[in-house]
Amino acid sequence: MADRVSDAGDSSSDADLSSVMGFSGFGKKARTFDLEAMFEQTRRTAIERSQRILEEREKQEAEASSVSQSSKPSASRKQDSDVIGPPLPVVLSAQPEESDDDDDDDDDDDEDVVGPPLPPGYKHSTAAADDDDDDDDDDDDDMNDEEDDSPVKKIPDSHEITLQHGSKSVSALALDPSGARLVTGGYDYDVKFWDFAGMDSALHAFRSLQPCECHQIRSLQYSVTGDVILVVAGNSQAKVLDRDGFQVMECIKGDQYIVDMANTKGHTAMLNDGCWHPKIKEEFLTCSNDGTVRTWDLTSEKKHKSVFKPRSLQGKRVTPTCCTYSRDGKLIAAGCQDGTIQIWDRNLSVHTKFHCRQAHAAGSDTTCLTFSYDGVTLASRGGDDTLKTWDIRNFRKPLAAVTGLTSFFPMTDCCFSPDDKLLLTGTSVKKDEGNGKLLFFERESLQKVYEIEVADTSVVRCLWHPKLNQIMVGTGSGLAKVYYDPVKSQRGAMLCVVKSKRKEKHAETLTQDYIITPHALPMFREARQRSTRKQLEKDRLDPLRSHKPEPPVSGPGRGGRVAAHGGTLSSFIVKNIALDKTDDSNPREAILRHAKEAAENPYWVAPAYKKTQPDPLFAEEEEEEVDEDQPEWKKRKI
Repeated sequence: MADRVSDAGDSSSDADLSSVMGFSGFGKKARTFDLEAMFEQTRRTAIERSQRILEEREKQEAEASSVSQSSKPSASRKQDSDVIGPPLPVVLSAQPEESDDDDDDDDDDDEDVVGPPLPPGYKHSTAAADDDDDDDDDDDDDMNDEEDDSPVKKIPDSHEITLQHGSKSVSALALDPSGARLVTGGYDYDVKFWDFAGMDSALHAFRSLQPCECHQIRSLQYSVTGDVILVVAGNSQAKVLDRDGFQVMECIKGDQYIVDMANTKGHTAMLNDGCWHPKIKEEFLTCSNDGTVRTWDLTSEKKHKSVFKPRSLQGKRVTPTCCTYSRDGKLIAAGCQDGTIQIWDRNLSVHTKFHCRQAHAAGSDTTCLTFSYDGVTLASRGGDDTLKTWDIRNFRKPLAAVTGLTSFFPMTDCCFSPDDKLLLTGTSVKKDEGNGKLLFFERESLQKVYEIEVADTSVVRCLWHPKLNQIMVGTGSGLAKVYYDPVKSQRGAMLCVVKSKRKEKHAETLTQDYIITPHALPMFREARQRSTRKQLEKDRLDPLRSHKPEPPVSGPGRGGRVAAHGGTLSSFIVKNIALDKTDDSNPREAILRHAKEAAENPYWVAPAYKKTQPDPLFAEEEEEEVDEDQPEWKKRKI
């Protein structure tokens, strides 16, 4: 009522205002809303909806509890289509429940069924079998998980291929990061390139070269980008080659007469080892017998980048035999001839950051240092026939050690598996005294878990590529072996073993083309060639057609044949004088043979004196008087 009175008052005030201002009204009246009434209606609706949902949920819970008490739901029950919410693991029914007698019958029929009810559409026997199968599958999965966790099962050694590098030891191996090319180097000074995608089952290298002439190859390594190769040989100058073997850079040689090796621009003695920086593609590291470890920049070949000088306990110079970077590139480690392992910070070259004085036996060459993939563990292979692991956070004593690993080579390798759980190295043997082995050790305890007998020679180098999951081994007999598994490995050696050998193309005798003359007389018509192979066999039997022309002789000649004469003076003399067949046994007669022609037709001397002295005047011989009293030796004309 009050609202109506207020509305009437508003309308009267609007009429008075419109009459005063001279127009009929302010236009259409704005719509008004009763917010309180709207809120009240919304609240009631929400309460009713919540009550209905709660009732339905209680009803579903009651039906679920009744169904769970029975062993199996009746087949006549159907799922309720009015259920709200996610599907339940039991079958709900919207129809009234059956009698207790029917439930008792169902319980009697299905008394063997144990467990929650199954969804519709499944039979009891099949479901039970499936349950058993699921249990078996779970057991198999558990066993497979255990097998997968075992690092020994991940070793790819079911298949192998052999690459013939040469007749001497393979002392260096390198694989590019993608695993497409393998490079081998040996004591025969050769570096050979193997392309897995381009090779066939004949397994031939596509390139062989000697980058350092008559120096043994000590180390090879691809850069982090795989575009260049570092070659460390027995000379004092390391070289960098591109992927095709062409030289990119050669380090400068230092001055051997300077006492302080830090003041020289390069190494002055034989190199021992080298490697690339794992993060910076232009930087690499070398160590030498001059007692220094130097870093180099690929863009600056005139001088080294920095120098690290390992020292003994007395402060004397010691020779580093191997060197490496840590995985993050912040540390530089070197193994020395006095048995020490010295580690520097890459940016601080004066004092060592970590130092172990008695890492290996004094006087033995530490052949290899390598960091684990997590960068915590350092493995060292010593010339004292040991393999040790170190924690760089506590570098005073080794974590574990293995003895009795024979090593005859100054570059015997060790490396970690891609999953960082295994450590592998090779052993050396004397000739005809057994087989060289590739041994696999557990990383933590260095317990031997597996071994591979490679060949009846020493195992020098080993490399486990993480991307290919294949193991490369260099031996002392000139063989390089690649171990792989068709299931666990990928690409690499698997690309070339499936290709058949290419047939060798023999240079056959060319036959005359067959000319078709359909209108020729029978006596001039050529017989049609039925087979090219038969014609080649006939031509091979013909001595005239099968005779290969002799190639031209190059050089001084061989086999009784003289090479073609060139344009030099010596060849002209040989051709016109030495090979002249005229008989010049009497030189006087040979000269007088031209006397008549020279007198009648003078050419050389007479024309010059024809005007001034037409008649030649010759000196007259005077007889000398001989004194009888002179001694005999004065009478003789000398």
